[in-house]
Amino acid sequence: MMRLHKVYHRLSILSFTPLSLSPHFLTLKPLQFSSPVHLRARSSNDVVRSLRSTATMASSRLRNLVPVNAVLAEDASAGGGTNGSASSSSSATVVTPAAEDEDDSVLGVRYRLPPPEIRDIVDAPPLPALSFSPHRDKILFLKRRALPPLEELARPEEKLAGIRIDGKCNTRSRMSFYTGIGIHQLKPDGTLGPEKEVHGFPEGAKINFVTWSPDGQHLSFSVRVDEEENNSSKLRLWVASVETGEARPLFHSQDIYLNAVFDNFVWVNDSTLLVCTIPLSRKDPPKKPLVPFGPKIQSNEQENIIQVRTFQDLLKDEYDEDLFDYYATTQLVLASLDGMVKEIGPPAVYTSMDPSPDHKYLLISSIHRPYSFIVPCGRFPKKVDVWTTDGRFVRELCDLPLAEDIPIAFNSVRKGMRSINWRADKPSTLYWVETQDGGDAKVEVSPRDIVYAQPAEPVDGEDPEILHRLDLRYGGISWCDDSLALVYESWYKTRRTRTWVISPGSKDVSPRILFDRSSEDVYSDPGSPMLRRTPAGTYVVAKIKKEADEGTYVLLNGSGATPEGNIPFLDLFDINTGNKERIWKSDKDKYYETVVALMCDEKEGDMHIDQLKLLTSKESKTENTQYYILRWPEKSASQITDFPHPYPQLASLQKEMIRYQRKDGVQLTATLYLPPNYDPSKDGPLPCLIWSYPGEFKSKDAAGQVRGSPNEFAGIGPTSALLWLARRFAILSGPTIPIIGEGDEEANDRYVEQLVASAEAAVEEVVCRGVAHPNKIAVGGHSYGAFMTANLLAHAPHLFCCGIARSGAYNRTLTPFGFQNEDRTLWEATTTYVEMSPFMSANKIKKPILLIHGEEDNNPGTLTMQSDRFFNALKGHGALCRLVILPFESHGYAARESIMHVLWETDRWLQKYCISNITDPSAEHDESKENVSTEAADSDSKAVATSGGGSAEVSDLEIEASQLVPRSLLW
Repeated sequence: MMRLHKVYHRLSILSFTPLSLSPHFLTLKPLQFSSPVHLRARSSNDVVRSLRSTATMASSRLRNLVPVNAVLAEDASAGGGTNGSASSSSSATVVTPAAEDEDDSVLGVRYRLPPPEIRDIVDAPPLPALSFSPHRDKILFLKRRALPPLEELARPEEKLAGIRIDGKCNTRSRMSFYTGIGIHQLKPDGTLGPEKEVHGFPEGAKINFVTWSPDGQHLSFSVRVDEEENNSSKLRLWVASVETGEARPLFHSQDIYLNAVFDNFVWVNDSTLLVCTIPLSRKDPPKKPLVPFGPKIQSNEQENIIQVRTFQDLLKDEYDEDLFDYYATTQLVLASLDGMVKEIGPPAVYTSMDPSPDHKYLLISSIHRPYSFIVPCGRFPKKVDVWTTDGRFVRELCDLPLAEDIPIAFNSVRKGMRSINWRADKPSTLYWVETQDGGDAKVEVSPRDIVYAQPAEPVDGEDPEILHRLDLRYGGISWCDDSLALVYESWYKTRRTRTWVISPGSKDVSPRILFDRSSEDVYSDPGSPMLRRTPAGTYVVAKIKKEADEGTYVLLNGSGATPEGNIPFLDLFDINTGNKERIWKSDKDKYYETVVALMCDEKEGDMHIDQLKLLTSKESKTENTQYYILRWPEKSASQITDFPHPYPQLASLQKEMIRYQRKDGVQLTATLYLPPNYDPSKDGPLPCLIWSYPGEFKSKDAAGQVRGSPNEFAGIGPTSALLWLARRFAILSGPTIPIIGEGDEEANDRYVEQLVASAEAAVEEVVCRGVAHPNKIAVGGHSYGAFMTANLLAHAPHLFCCGIARSGAYNRTLTPFGFQNEDRTLWEATTTYVEMSPFMSANKIKKPILLIHGEEDNNPGTLTMQSDRFFNALKGHGALCRLVILPFESHGYAARESIMHVLWETDRWLQKYCISNITDPSAEHDESKENVSTEAADSDSKAVATSGGGSAEVSDLEIEASQLVPRSLLW
């Protein structure tokens, strides 16, 4: 019997933008250019991994640490070489499908492969990540491999203070790397020049942290080569000439290595870098004592109220504290391109370093003891100093105490100075925020936050300047100049968000509200101001001028949410009058187009409207994303990319954004995908997989608004539900499951009721359309979606034939101080916690449920034991259930063996309990019409070979990042 893969709703490449914006670095979705470079398609998840990997990456080969009972074998038909993977031993064990059915115990000791139609999509090699130069005249192709082998996840890692460290590399663990760098000239006509390969580093080098120098003449990056020598896996800093492509080590000494546990290196100016290095005086790591110094004791004899969420990987004892210090302690050095090195400051646990725009000062953050055993390192005592760029100490800005007592209520923050940064429009002016409510969101006070500013070296006795007072919680500033800055504030409980216009250099100009709206109301979103790069390398709001017009104009780039779907736009907006002119919008009939970035920046002063040059993207349901240069005043577009379809076997899939209604009147939406060439009148209803993730709202109107576009290209990642289109399933992707709490009502108090009502509406819709067989509808989800799945099988068993729940939390009493968007404690909302927990309703679950969990899950709240205990509860009531624990995997799954096996498990589950689930013979139609492929039956049972691919592990947040950020790029 065939197997169907587990699907996991992950961030789509088509809608993800990281929150942290890094100057000089623009990483786009996977592109393939019309150039001599031959690139193959890759999955959408790889793009997310590439975006994350620009922050921290490291991985390497290791001796095979896979458990001996995990027999690795490669199916001869699997095309194992497509990843550049090495075939495993020819003596690999193969289990026939018949043997699997006869002895189910065999399934737990081998990794399996899904059918070829799924495997071929997942194994498609990745295209490179892309990075534009500061002057937008060159593009880097950062080349990567596909999924990593399990042996890389098996590398030892230290779990300390909420982070995981690869001690051999002295960096964060489980991060991917680049295998090569190509440089292309972007010509004025929008075409690309031939590739210039960066060369000079060792064969097999693993490349991380690629950054441009401010003048765009050099590249800096780390290099690591895996060998069995003591120090070979540590990272060395290299530089390359953009003109010649020649790379070389920056340091003459072979004893200087990067320490990349927190920060790594930054360009101070065109020829100097500030580098985090491992102290030369560091010896061997501390040894764990065989006999403990004493018992582990925590005390609260002061009767403080300390409530924390369920953090993982925390420090446990004094040995952990010493080990954390050992790996995290850094010696900062200034290094010039000629190889000269100068140590600055004492060794410490430095967490960030930020040069001022004029390159004269450094903003240095560090953490120090006393550490905590109940909160991660982000809440450790924090010290922020100002230094000169030659290492002279200027002053201490703050030394914040240990923050174990931040309230769990949303919008609660740390006491004291926070969000300390340089003003982007000034040479060396600092700004920061200080809470006025003690950091407690439940305290009513006005103002709640105050924004301050001060020069790096203030005159004696000069107090910080108050820039703005806020009654909501501070959310950031977009700087322009002394006459204009935009300040953002918001409040989660009410979903209120406001944008203020202030004049930082004019005390006689009163701040005024520009926008005041609900963050849930996507239809009213005016868009975000577009930023231009300054000659100093910072980013400020781009001011636009028109002929004979003295108005102050900015460009607002918006997603353009409408009842028909998103229609992105670009508005020319007059800050003073509020008038706006729509100067560009997407083609709504067939394509989904977006404005990605300004390509005409680095000029002082205002930018004329006729000088605009933009980078845009364009895609459709069946055409993958291509990029264009759009020029004014003609608004002529030049296509700069031309890459093939990443999975041509699904090129003709059918996609439709559908709308329907819940019984309480709430409008719901979903995206319905149907297999290529499917005709409901001829083929009849299909087996259907519904994959979703609930969301909380404060209003019914906002919950019913349409999000997304019917014309977006369907990105399919390694664990996407859309993989089952290749198995002739109908897929209902992301049906809205709104949990609404209007006014003073708490949404979760009616969680089960609203969850079931949303699911009933979704099932009714696909059945009424004739695309889904009523007895063949499965439900699944990851993380909070797994929680949803278990609850639906408990409280709406009539809707689904089976479920797939991955990496979920099922017992809310194990997360007593809040979870997801619930900020009441277990003792404040006992009934809600209990009724929401499917663990408490294990006796009600009668439909087959497949539980999958990473053995090393590090996500707050989703401990691996959540699945283990839930499985035991189900088994104790005789439920048809199965638990799969993935060795070495975290909240998101990374290794090829793991991902392939998860797909096999899911496929098996769906084939067995969805495809075969006909309980009413009269409802059965001709099975041949379902056309569910069985060609992979023999290969299903075969194991997976160690592959050569690589990617960063991407952990899901409990609140999906796709709900928090816009799309497109990373600066």
